[in-house]
Amino acid sequence: MENEVENTMTFFRFEDLRVYHKALGYVEWVHSNTSLFPENEMQSLTAKFINAAQAIPLQIAEGSSRNKTQFIYYLKMAKSSIRECVVYTAIASGLNYMTESTRDESRGQLMELTKMIGALIGSLQRSNQGHYDDK
Repeated sequence: MENEVENTMTFFRFEDLRVYHKALGYVEWVHSNTSLFPENEMQSLTAKFINAAQAIPLQIAEGSSRNKTQFIYYLKMAKSSIRECVVYTAIASGLNYMTESTRDESRGQLMELTKMIGALIGSLQRSNQGHYDDK
């Protein structure tokens, strides 16, 4: 039974990635903080911010099932979603829906995610050199 639990936890490769769990944490953070936005923003800014945040771990998960070159592509797409979140953070801050502290917290998490994804891309590129079948 214990082996079954271990196998279940590592069956999906992306679940072993720290960056995936960090991205999930950011999704939770966005949900929590956008719930404080005005009700009239629920269909526009809030929904778009949440979708962009959710796209980060989704891209990581999707890419992990592909070859290295494709995984790098999906990780770059995750970085694009991070940049979207930077813009939504700036918009929310400019509209006074976020405090300066909350804005800085969002930006800090997004910078950390960017660095982690960049490091993963670098690692994949280094390990991909000389492997003709993944190019």
